[in-house]
Amino acid sequence: MSIDESILAKLFDVVKERKSADPESSYTARLYAKGINKIAQKLGEEAVETTIAAVAQGNDHVVRESADLLYHLLVLWAAKGVSPSDVWEELDRRFGTSGVAVKEARKKSP
Repeated sequence: MSIDESILAKLFDVVKERKSADPESSYTARLYAKGINKIAQKLGEEAVETTIAAVAQGNDHVVRESADLLYHLLVLWAAKGVSPSDVWEELDRRFGTSGVAVKEARKKSP
């Protein structure tokens, strides 16, 4: 198997399938059982751990924490009914647009 960006799509499919798994045997199912607040909390924890790794640890640690962060982000998306393609479309919509312009547009929209 070739490792490329399609790994996120494959992982997302597994994450969605685990919604119906036994929380006793699946960490992902356990997260779903605890609800969106717990999933969001775990995502925040992983974001902080990734940030700390970036400033205080080596690249190998950044890689591991980044993988954890992406996994928890996929769980959050699945729990909220957001698909990776929704996010990719938004990124595509923004492509070529200044980050400053994107921030200004957010200020103007409710």
